[in-house]
Amino acid sequence: MEVILREDIEKLGSRGEVVKVAPGYARNFLLPKKLAVQATGANKKIVEQERQSHLRKEAKHKTEAEDLSKLLTGVSVTIAQKAGENDQLFGSVTSKDVGDALAAKNFTIDRRKIQMDEPIKQLGEFKVPVRLHKDVTAEVTVIVVKEE
Repeated sequence: MEVILREDIEKLGSRGEVVKVAPGYARNFLLPKKLAVQATGANKKIVEQERQSHLRKEAKHKTEAEDLSKLLTGVSVTIAQKAGENDQLFGSVTSKDVGDALAAKNFTIDRRKIQMDEPIKQLGEFKVPVRLHKDVTAEVTVIVVKEE
């Protein structure tokens, strides 16, 4: 069955693309969740218009993300945590802590955009990537110090 994707779907295709999928996958998953529509002539025209407007919005978001990336590059945040004798933290520094520290410096960034593979569990200086857009990533320096 041929469908036109209305959203980017990993391992299947991007928005506006015509893809061939199993009928059950389309009937039971893609169509009810409005992730795709059947590939008819009228739907192709509608989806093409949606795709054009989406591309314009996407370009605008990307330029905004690039501007924010320039501002974020070089920003460092200091987070004080309780630590033991060997610079081992009691607890850890998570993306929420980094997001709160950035918010204190007037950068409102969703904590889900802060890409930390695992929480920071020791004192020191760390580079933390912040994914502002699918093509734009900035690095923030996080300094973890011992709380007095």
